[in-house]
Amino acid sequence: MAEEVQLIHDGMSGKIVEAAAGLALGEGAGQVTVRKIIRALGVTNRVFYNRFHNVEEVLSLVYQDMAAQMRQSVLDRVDPAGDFFGQITDIAAGTLELSYRLKLGMNQYVFIQDSVSAENFCWWRERICEFIDLGKEKGLVRPDLDRDSMSYAIWCFIRGYNTDALARALPEDEAVRGFRYFFGVLLDGMRAR
Repeated sequence: MAEEVQLIHDGMSGKIVEAAAGLALGEGAGQVTVRKIIRALGVTNRVFYNRFHNVEEVLSLVYQDMAAQMRQSVLDRVDPAGDFFGQITDIAAGTLELSYRLKLGMNQYVFIQDSVSAENFCWWRERICEFIDLGKEKGLVRPDLDRDSMSYAIWCFIRGYNTDALARALPEDEAVRGFRYFFGVLLDGMRAR
């Protein structure tokens, strides 16, 4: 039976992840290789393989960092005294703006990881449900709205719009303007009448 090799977790590990993120953002995740990472850092294969098993493991850490940044952007609670739907639109549009900074070049990789990551999917669905529940409590959202179906629809809309806008290389201001419009139409259907 082969003995499990103990990997090193140190400052160089972080540099490898940063180099992979830079390469992925510049060239696309599919173009990141061990050779490109070690060349960018001026280190040997041994330095890489003492810390990681493969490039996919490094890209997974890049994705996890991006997902954490996207989640953090949503954690600011809605101001109860403010315009509820305006704030929700600002939060959702903020994820698109952050996507432009974080995901460009990693778009397809992130889309696939979001699709297979039950933990990320559940986290986002829970946050969206919390917003829907808050809107219902305030009497702003239709009481008959199916929160689970709506949270899934919102998740799909945001992910799909972000992915398509990035893949088509829409200018960020154009993408955000269109997103705000269509998301506003979606939210209008949720309003209590």
